[in-house]
Amino acid sequence: MKFKGEVALITGASRGIGSQIAYKLAMRGIVVLINYSRSEEAALKLAQDIRREGGICDVVKFDVSNFDEVGSAVEDVIKKHKRIDYLVNNAGITKDNLILRMSKDEIDTVIDINLKGALNCSRHVGKYMVKNKFGVIVNISSVVALMGNAGQSNYSASKAGLIGLTKSLARELGSRNIRVNAVAPGYIETEMTEKLNVLQKKALMGNLVIKRLGTPEDVANVVEFLLSEEASYITGEVINVSGGLYI
Repeated sequence: MKFKGEVALITGASRGIGSQIAYKLAMRGIVVLINYSRSEEAALKLAQDIRREGGICDVVKFDVSNFDEVGSAVEDVIKKHKRIDYLVNNAGITKDNLILRMSKDEIDTVIDINLKGALNCSRHVGKYMVKNKFGVIVNISSVVALMGNAGQSNYSASKAGLIGLTKSLARELGSRNIRVNAVAPGYIETEMTEKLNVLQKKALMGNLVIKRLGTPEDVANVVEFLLSEEASYITGEVINVSGGLYI
């Protein structure tokens, strides 16, 4: 897979899956824009690591859930880098609870960041992709969008919304040479899965066909492929990266 200095914006890239995506793309010769909202120290550390290895990157702070803030940040990026070729809508949070106990904040915050954030970024970045008649958008959904999960109705709904967004944008933007796909990770070794206790992890492993948790690199590999020319005839698809958790 060959890249030649394209510009990629990865939201929520300061840690977890997003940071691995940013690092991997930078090592492939892509100019990476590392978005963060609160984790400045982690974002700057990632940028330092990328530059040490010879990659090119920039750190961009904005809240994906704020429509106007996203718009201003994207305009600033265009002024500096002239274009955004790839958008990876990765920013996401969890606020798990049973639906009868779920607070307004737990509902609103998860929907605002996970779903509206992707809508906001696609809206503002998409404008420049249409102008350039080229672009690739990858939405990081989740396996729970496909299978559901008790205690995660807010998260599942937000990630299922990303699948609808993916398919709609693929139809809307395909004629402008813009491809849109989604990746649905299963349980990945991140700060989120570190919170699982021994019994929870044992139960989880029993449901996996491939008997290990996924790694952020497993997801980053699929994102890299979807951005590449090797995937130039793929759009509107959801690739399940869950070790057989959902088949």
